[in-house]
Amino acid sequence: MSKPIVAIIGRPNVGKSTLFNALAGQQISIVKDTPGVTRDRIYADVNWLNTQFTMIDTGGIEPSTNDLILKSMREQAEIAIETADVIIFLTDVRQGVVDADFQVANMIRRSGKPVVLVVNKVDNFKTMMTDVYEFYNLGLGDPMPISGNSKLGLGDMLDEVIKHFKPGTAEEEEDERPHVAIVGKPNVGKSSLINKLTGENRVIVSNIAGTTRDAIDTVIKHNGKEYVFIDTAGLRRKSKIKEDIERYSIIRTVSAVERANVVVLMIDAKEGVTEQDAKIAGIAHERGKGMIIAVNKWDAIEKDDKTMNKFTKDVREKLAFMPYAEMLFISAETGQRLPKLFDTIDAVIENHAMRIGTGVLNEILSEAVAMKQPPSDKGRRLRLYYITQVSVKPPTFVIFINDKELTHFSYTRYIENQIRETFGFRGTPLHFIYRERKDKG
Repeated sequence: MSKPIVAIIGRPNVGKSTLFNALAGQQISIVKDTPGVTRDRIYADVNWLNTQFTMIDTGGIEPSTNDLILKSMREQAEIAIETADVIIFLTDVRQGVVDADFQVANMIRRSGKPVVLVVNKVDNFKTMMTDVYEFYNLGLGDPMPISGNSKLGLGDMLDEVIKHFKPGTAEEEEDERPHVAIVGKPNVGKSSLINKLTGENRVIVSNIAGTTRDAIDTVIKHNGKEYVFIDTAGLRRKSKIKEDIERYSIIRTVSAVERANVVVLMIDAKEGVTEQDAKIAGIAHERGKGMIIAVNKWDAIEKDDKTMNKFTKDVREKLAFMPYAEMLFISAETGQRLPKLFDTIDAVIENHAMRIGTGVLNEILSEAVAMKQPPSDKGRRLRLYYITQVSVKPPTFVIFINDKELTHFSYTRYIENQIRETFGFRGTPLHFIYRERKDKG
């Protein structure tokens, strides 16, 4: 099941990014005392009392404005409201309740989503509570005082947020059908692919970027087996104006990826891999999903005997962080190689859930260490005692060692390659965790 999504919504400059960074535990959003600094909606995974959720930081809502950047920020905040399971409506005790707060409150109320009204910048609960009571006028329940900057009141706020999470239904938990997220930029052919696979126009297809506003689940039967395809709105290109504005729909992508077993990243053969493609691929990679790169519109490319190899090399270089991804050259319009897509999905799902015996893993580890010595530092060498697989989806391995400070990513990649040489694991990332043994020597 996917994690619940919590969106932080509010006017510009009420402290959304400061609160987001405090909850995420790291400096992710740019914090600057100027309205409109947070223009990209940014997400992070948060864990509170063993409950995990995905948090969205948004640019501020300016309800009535003709400014192009503020209008785009309002639209991305509206998308966040639509996508979220729970909304944190953040206000500013120093500014008090202003007209724009009432307009934002109405927007949130129309969504019908659970909302936690939070009053920020309350640095002293004893002396400032009278000012907090003013926010009852918004008609959104009890206002919760916090200080994102001083990290006061965050625990009580999070307790209130997770109360609104709906427990997963038994039907969701028992749905063993493969869930496949189709992701990519607008106009790359995601909706056309779904339509071709279903044989009917189930999804609106248009040349206007951003036509597909919502993620849509489509059940497709192939060779007697059902697959759930999740079509998403892609990321829009950056605006041609000088200042960068919101890249739409990334949260839809995050949400769809979260629900999927396998992610199909569609790339336009005419354009090649773009920065946006790499960003979308990174979301799937971070979340450990099975990965297929589908190069669409391949029928429209002039080719010789070297074209496919050259294109493959370019994709592998630009998406070097996921060399394991399977790759297909397709045409959603003509149906070229689409039957192979199902075979590849099945293979990736099998690899994503593959489990390797501990004895075999340790044989591979021993041979790997014998062929190439582990790294050393100041006379101390890394010692690898033991390896075992602890989970699947993605396959995750724990290696017991003498000292974490002696580990190096290049040697981890070497161990990974030795395991892949034996078992393949095509289409799935492998995760490695190091544990120090007490008797390290």
